Amino acid sequence: MLLVAVSGGIDSMCLAEKVRLEGGPFAIAHCNFGLRGEESEGDEAFVRQWADNHGIPCHVKRFETPAYAAEQGISVEMAARRLRYHWFGELCREHGYSGVAVAHNANDNAETLILNLLRGTGVRGLLGMKADGFVPDPDFADVPLHRPLLGMTRADIEAFAAEHSLQWREDATNALNEYKRNKIRNLVFPVFREINPRFVETLNRDMERFAEAFPAEVLSSEPSGRAVVHENGAFGVRDVEFEVKEEVWDGSEDVKQPEGMLILDADKAGELVEGTWETGDWIRPLGAPGKKKMQDWFTDHHFPAHEKPLVKLYKKADEPHHVVAIAGWCIDHSVRVTRSTRRILRISAKIN
Repeated sequence: MLLVAVSGGIDSMCLAEKVRLEGGPFAIAHCNFGLRGEESEGDEAFVRQWADNHGIPCHVKRFETPAYAAEQGISVEMAARRLRYHWFGELCREHGYSGVAVAHNANDNAETLILNLLRGTGVRGLLGMKADGFVPDPDFADVPLHRPLLGMTRADIEAFAAEHSLQWREDATNALNEYKRNKIRNLVFPVFREINPRFVETLNRDMERFAEAFPAEVLSSEPSGRAVVHENGAFGVRDVEFEVKEEVWDGSEDVKQPEGMLILDADKAGELVEGTWETGDWIRPLGAPGKKKMQDWFTDHHFPAHEKPLVKLYKKADEPHHVVAIAGWCIDHSVRVTRSTRRILRISAKIN
């Protein structure tokens, strides 16, 4: 029995209707993040009514999203993502659902590609979403995640909704350009559409070609002798080792850290111990407002469970759970290079 995530918007109502027409048993999960007042209440009531009309089991949960975001030191958008996937995993375990279906479509996939490119990305960021994968939560990394609409564009979804006389709820915040994804969708994509009316299909085909050029065995981990190395915002598993060098620092060099290298203040770091992830490890990523558990950092960066033990960490000798550097990725805010820095450590990746 499948669990279908339904927000009440056109994408998720299309997904729910398609699954219903296929005739197999399924249940609905609706998240009320409490972010839009009466509109959120209306979404919940709408989804409950649709489920009741069709005799579909419906799970609803209300979250204190802003409070959780503040507690974790993350954005509200990231908090909502983390909360919903964790709950989906809990539901699957508790009720024995075979997996979770979400309503990501071809437009969402194209948006993700553009966002990855703008942030800077490696190979993985070019591959886009997968139709089938696993829930991005470390506690439920074995729960299947399905995206049945990934091959449908927004135009396809609108046509399906019209054909089946579907009703849905409009989220007014989608028209606001406060979020990066909304800016891409509302301001950039119309320009792309003028250049190529079928640009969404084109970008999705490009991602398929990238995936063919870099098959799973190239990106997956090996049982030994491997590590994870940063590739401008993405990650890949390669044959790699890391070299730590201490140098005198006169402040004349640009502190911007090139790919595969970390630069940190040697005196602030003190004696370091090289190791791997352990329960209780934490870091305050450079520029972040507060601490983050390494488990949560892995989740935020979409690390599969089997790759987490491969990441090399450098921790303070006198604070064994305080991570000051994630090799190939980032440093802790406390060891950043400043005008008072006199000695630095360079942690450089060497590809074998």
